[in-house]
Amino acid sequence: MSLSHPLGRSEFGKKENTGKLIPHSEAIDLLNSWVKNERLRLHMHQVAHLMKCWAEEKEYLNEQEVAMWNLAGLLHDADWDQWPEQHCKKIIEELEKRNVDPSVIHAIASHGPSYFGVIPETKMDKMLYAFDELSGFIHAYSLMRPEAYQGMELKGVKKRLKDKTFAAGVSREDVADACTRAEFSLEDLIGFIIPRQGNFTEKFTG
Repeated sequence: MSLSHPLGRSEFGKKENTGKLIPHSEAIDLLNSWVKNERLRLHMHQVAHLMKCWAEEKEYLNEQEVAMWNLAGLLHDADWDQWPEQHCKKIIEELEKRNVDPSVIHAIASHGPSYFGVIPETKMDKMLYAFDELSGFIHAYSLMRPEAYQGMELKGVKKRLKDKTFAAGVSREDVADACTRAEFSLEDLIGFIIPRQGNFTEKFTG
């Protein structure tokens, strides 16, 4: 992400829509109609999967709450492909029209605080920010490895993070900031992502 588009507000959606989501099939239809770039589409599915796994395995959330986390991950970059100059703004407005829970919309609005000017507040906000940065970076690393995710190690990812010429579009400052806000170490988050994203990606692309 390289464009800065402050949203100019910090409240999203309506309180009366708390708990409301669109069906998963509707979210997939929206993603497929807005996102033509296959790599971006894969990234959004990867982040959604990580959000779902974290919500289930670490937060022990109920089915509805897990669906909220999944939806935030699935649509966080939905407008980037066709409308980069309106990134975040357009998908937020679309979800507000569809009466989606404001906490899901806030998570999307805060997934790049230095770009959109919205601070991640909830655990869902913070994990979306963290996974967005690291998921894309780790996938870029997998693409340069003959064995992809198989046998990928923490030290390899960290070595590439230190090489600022690799996946230069990923801000190392944002990665560090996201880890700090989530209150988890870089090592813990990378260790969580590698096996789950690897298994998911193999099935999704296979």
